[in-house]
Amino acid sequence: MIITSKKPREELLAMLEGVHKVAIVGCGNCAAACQTGGEKEVLEMKAFLEEQGFEVVATIVPDECCHKLLVKKDTKPIKDSGAEAVVGMACGDGVQTVADNIQLPIYPANNTMFLGQVERVGMFNEYCRMCGDCVLGSTGGICPITMCAKSLVNGPCGGQKNGKCEVDPNNDCAWIKIYNRLEAIGQLDKLGQTRADKGYATVAYPRHINLREKK
Repeated sequence: MIITSKKPREELLAMLEGVHKVAIVGCGNCAAACQTGGEKEVLEMKAFLEEQGFEVVATIVPDECCHKLLVKKDTKPIKDSGAEAVVGMACGDGVQTVADNIQLPIYPANNTMFLGQVERVGMFNEYCRMCGDCVLGSTGGICPITMCAKSLVNGPCGGQKNGKCEVDPNNDCAWIKIYNRLEAIGQLDKLGQTRADKGYATVAYPRHINLREKK
């Protein structure tokens, strides 16, 4: 799940300077789960903007704001609403997807934080950096890129203290966790494997995947 947090509202108001009529686009999936862009939050944003003197001319909450064709269909009412700008209450992907479909300025109400695990309602943990070169098979299913503050791929830095990370003592040392996991599943021999350092120079952004080409 893509985890988002709310931007300070004064930042949003600064972006909307000079705008009178706005539309609001939420997201019924990730942003709704994060309580940053579901039906409830969109209505709260509508009330807030109206209190600030804006006219909210349309509100929509697509089931998935990152789905281009779905967003294209759901945003049709905005095009005829007279909106001068759009407030996007999805992740950065969702905001850009709306921008692809509407020729209006769109301003994000959220900050996109990370790809995370839902521990329970309202509790999220960063689990994947989406690096495009997964090493989980050799690290016991624990990602050193994400879980290690220094993203070390060949063992710990030596700065841990009492099993905690020297960068953030609130976090367990990722490589101690990897060691313990590999030992528990009988794969401790993998600890000695040399993993190639992460080389991001070979990645050409933006990346694309087309499953149709593989059929």
